[in-house]
Amino acid sequence: MIEVTSDAIDAETLKGTLANAGAGGFCSFEGWVRNENEGRTVERLEYEAYEPLVITEGNRVLAEARQRFPYLEAKCVHRTGLLEIGEMAVWVGVASPHRDEAFKACRYIIDELKVRLPIWKKEHYVDGDSGWVNCERCADHGRH
Repeated sequence: MIEVTSDAIDAETLKGTLANAGAGGFCSFEGWVRNENEGRTVERLEYEAYEPLVITEGNRVLAEARQRFPYLEAKCVHRTGLLEIGEMAVWVGVASPHRDEAFKACRYIIDELKVRLPIWKKEHYVDGDSGWVNCERCADHGRH
């Protein structure tokens, strides 16, 4: 399951939703807002998303991950709106029978979501400037 929210992400609550008696391994990834990118000092980020396509394509990514690295449960939550330094922008969690599948599925999910989902990131810099980040990479991915 994938979700888009403007609310703060609660990693502990999300982890609890993946509890499964058959799980021997759990892996998660947290993406945080950092204060620097490519030599520029970042003040905050702003995320926008086209939610219907995020859900459709995100669930497709989760299904692909399950085919490649059989897991029991997986979930992803991505924030939208203005986020301050240190806030969590994205969370991915995977529970599986063994740790190897959990690690691999978690990595596959976050890597694919970053290039396939219509979620756009705008950096706001301390000098007052701002700009959308990685839009070219998403456009390049769509041409393949």
